[in-house]
Amino acid sequence: MSTTSQKHRDFVAEPMGDKPVTALSGIGEVLGNKLEEQGFDRAFVVLGQYLLLRKDGELFTEWLKDTSGANTRNATSCSQCLREWCDSFL
Repeated sequence: MSTTSQKHRDFVAEPMGDKPVTALSGIGEVLGNKLEEQGFDRAFVVLGQYLLLRKDGELFTEWLKDTSGANTRNATSCSQCLREWCDSFL
């Protein structure tokens, strides 16, 4: 059984609003800074990329790894977080 972090549970529990990219599960300060440098400063901007990739977790994970240097674990955590958020709010 997969467990989720408190950060993940907090994120998927409410609308995204204008949360920073670091509010996403799997995205800490270092990855957040790398994403911000490329214009992905807010969680909703990363969500936009996830949606452009048709909510395909594997494609998104590869994109996040290529864009920020995230490891597979962090990229997968972020993808799962966005998937659950979309399931609740879209």
